[in-house]
Amino acid sequence: MDDTPAWGITPVPQRLRVLGLLDQGLLWGNLGVSLLVLVAGTYLVPALSLPDAFLAIVLGGLIGNAMLGVAAMIGADARVPAMVLMRAPLGGRGSWAPTVLNAAQCVGWAIFELLIIATAVAALSDELFGFRAQWLWTLLFGGVALWLALLGPIGFVRKFVRKFAAWAVLASLLYLTWWALDGAGFGSLWDLEGEGGVSVLDGVDLVVAITVSWIPLAADYTRFARDRVSAFWGTAVGYFLAGTWLWLLGAVLFFSRDVTDPAALPVAVAAGGVGAVLALLAVTVDETDEAFANAYSAAVSIQNLGPELPQRALVVGVSVVATIGALTIDLLSYQSFLLMLGSFFVPLFGVLLADWLAAGSRYREQDVFAGPTVRWGMLAAWIAGFAAYQWLQPVGPSWWTDLLGEGADLGLGATLPSFAVSVVLGLAVATLGKRRF
Repeated sequence: MDDTPAWGITPVPQRLRVLGLLDQGLLWGNLGVSLLVLVAGTYLVPALSLPDAFLAIVLGGLIGNAMLGVAAMIGADARVPAMVLMRAPLGGRGSWAPTVLNAAQCVGWAIFELLIIATAVAALSDELFGFRAQWLWTLLFGGVALWLALLGPIGFVRKFVRKFAAWAVLASLLYLTWWALDGAGFGSLWDLEGEGGVSVLDGVDLVVAITVSWIPLAADYTRFARDRVSAFWGTAVGYFLAGTWLWLLGAVLFFSRDVTDPAALPVAVAAGGVGAVLALLAVTVDETDEAFANAYSAAVSIQNLGPELPQRALVVGVSVVATIGALTIDLLSYQSFLLMLGSFFVPLFGVLLADWLAAGSRYREQDVFAGPTVRWGMLAAWIAGFAAYQWLQPVGPSWWTDLLGEGADLGLGATLPSFAVSVVLGLAVATLGKRRF
């Protein structure tokens, strides 16, 4: 069963639904451990005080992981990849729009992940041994990501996560947490006032945006889950625990060790001794599983456009493109990129949830493969949710935000209103149109 990494777009048979609650929890817990999230935690402070940052992190984690868990459950229910699943609410060809968007974002994320890894390891090797060789680390970890992606979800969990990654990362996080707090005077840090400029709801939006960026990938992995319950709780709890830990640790590191970017973290850690270096190295190596997930999911997404394309060849192609991209572009600020993704995928999940509820909270094979070619009403509900998000909080390239202006600040953030718009409109369209429009 570990040797079946290339299952295509058809529903996964019962004999391959072998990932239980612990497997799903370990999988999503490992995906939640990321230097990217660790550094993102520094974005919330010092604009927010530590108590307010912690509140934003926990609220955003609960909201985002509830969405992610439901998306994972729907994926386990339908047993098909995430972008194939979008055929149900949007129609066969209607699903092509989010498929192209998701494939593009997966490649982009894979590039960013490899850049984060190579930058961190290069800075660490420079501090310890006097050489950077970032190109070498990029090639090395690009190859590791490719190997993991070729294992497929079952092989990845059983051959990598269970045997090595979960335990190494847990020990490393415990050590890094101790290192971050040691001598920092946590009580005094807790009492510091925020400088302002960012609200708690802005912080919630950022946390949710990073979390829901996994929604378009969730079903790619939970289609192998044993049942809906293990998919929901394993995904939601696993990612919440790991992601929240990293967010909180990042916020603390900003004050205790003055860490604000990926390159600064290895230098700061290297000064903490051999134990701290080994701990960071384990977390950095584990970062490769995010690159694996994006390479694998990009390939599976592309198969929604061309089911006859060989999955393994697509995995190799995506991994090569990501590695070349990591070698040739600079590491740029990605906060607006994350929020732009959230503005697409929060309402996309809204229409999926609305249609799933209208279908009786259970998808059958004909719901996915025998629906209309395009469901224009549901596409309109998705676009309306995206428009609501951008109206409230314009995010994206500078030319786009300049065009939209400041946005309408209603004091509600953008995540929940845009989600509500897409759910309400999606339910209306699916119910009144009898799931044909």
